[in-house]
Amino acid sequence: MNHTPFTTRPMHGGTQKVYRFDNGFGASVVQHQFSYGGQSGKWELGVVKFDGEDWHLAYDTDIADDVLGYLSDAEVSELLDRIAALSADGRELNAA
Repeated sequence: MNHTPFTTRPMHGGTQKVYRFDNGFGASVVQHQFSYGGQSGKWELGVVKFDGEDWHLAYDTDIADDVLGYLSDAEVSELLDRIAALSADGRELNAA
């Protein structure tokens, strides 16, 4: 992953990394015993929307309407690039 987390913290015996981008979106990326793929070394990602310092999962973007699981490091990095490029309303600017 070539992005720098906004914050990193332990979670359920694993890790949560939260990313924040200038467009107001970000991602919660987790790997722990309860995450989708965590027990096999894969990541789970949820798109998030920031409101000041607070954030919540965003289920209405072009990228995802739920969390995405069983992701490799490369897949997480690609999703982070896409999230960073979202418009303010959660739409992908280069979507066909």
